[in-house]
Amino acid sequence: MTITFSPPLSLDAQSIRAALQHPGYAVLSAKQVAGLSGIAQAQLLAWRALWNDLPADAYLKDGGRYRRRRHSCFVVEGDRAVLVPQRPHWQPLEYNALHGGMQRHFEAMAPEILEQDDWRRLLVWLAQICSSHKGAQPWFVEAHQFRIDTTDGIGRPTPEGAHRDGVDLVAVFLVDRRGVKGGETRVFEAAGPNGQRFTLTEPWSLLLLDDARVIHESTPIQPVQVDGSSLADAGHYRDTLVVTLRAGGFQGG
Repeated sequence: MTITFSPPLSLDAQSIRAALQHPGYAVLSAKQVAGLSGIAQAQLLAWRALWNDLPADAYLKDGGRYRRRRHSCFVVEGDRAVLVPQRPHWQPLEYNALHGGMQRHFEAMAPEILEQDDWRRLLVWLAQICSSHKGAQPWFVEAHQFRIDTTDGIGRPTPEGAHRDGVDLVAVFLVDRRGVKGGETRVFEAAGPNGQRFTLTEPWSLLLLDDARVIHESTPIQPVQVDGSSLADAGHYRDTLVVTLRAGGFQGG
């Protein structure tokens, strides 16, 4: 039997702000995401199909084949979210000891999502949360589509382990999960002993993190049989959308 812990849900915009101050993170249901962002749940669910066409991540230093991704960057100021020319993803070794210090070039997210008004509405909403928490200013935003599968028998959502991202706000949307166990979210105080564990299972539920206050990780996933599937087939995965917001510029200049 696999035991999972339900996430502690925040209730409204005011409680989100309070939770980001202490303990440093907030969790929203898909219904809350839709209501607060102004994007219909049906639209969010329709985007799930765009995770079926992600190229393999060629930069995994552990030799794994379990991660696929796309990546695009934006500048959000006020009610405008502007796509910027494709640029590499870069993190310092301080924040990512496994993959930091290297420029990683990923294919851009598909026009089918980038050209939608609702996509830009989602980014503006996240920037509003960040401005409410950190002060109004332009936000330099990176969006990552991830699929972690069990091609290698096990998939690692965070092969670098518990970490910070070197940004101001991290938004982790659980887009979908099928035929897997594990993938437990763990959030710890960056400067203290306390932590919490829970499992996001609802499509388009959301974890918001103040990156200066907490560190986070997700545990590996393993396949389980669903609908008569084989453990060896390709239908075992965990899909996420990770959006980071940073003041002052993108990491790496």
